[in-house]
Amino acid sequence: MPGEDAKVYVISVAAELAGMHPQTLRQYDRLGLVTPSRASGRGRRYSLRDIATLREVQRLSQDEGVNLAGIKRILELEAELEQLKRQVEYLRAFVDPGRRIFTADPRGDVVAVNRTASRSRRPTTTADRAAVVLWHPSNR
Repeated sequence: MPGEDAKVYVISVAAELAGMHPQTLRQYDRLGLVTPSRASGRGRRYSLRDIATLREVQRLSQDEGVNLAGIKRILELEAELEQLKRQVEYLRAFVDPGRRIFTADPRGDVVAVNRTASRSRRPTTTADRAAVVLWHPSNR
């Protein structure tokens, strides 16, 4: 089973999984509600996350009566909220002395980890040792 962010579903499969017509997905792409990746032949490729977003767009539209402009704003605000949550977590590391070790999460974002958590995961191979970079901020 592909990961949540793997862009593997062609438009016909994504439309079926989302319970929509492929033309609706094309329209949502043009409006910027869901932006699939493009394959080398320019065909759209959707992820499970994209399909979940399509279902949420449909729910907001049909069940809540929100227009597409409103839905786009809701999605933008939700994305901004997630980014701000990550930023708050990052900034908390500067005021919590016990969390001043940083690493990269699977998405590549810099995150603070507890000192005890970083010690519990000892590298087992040379590749593991080279995969994580720790950074201690200097006090200014």
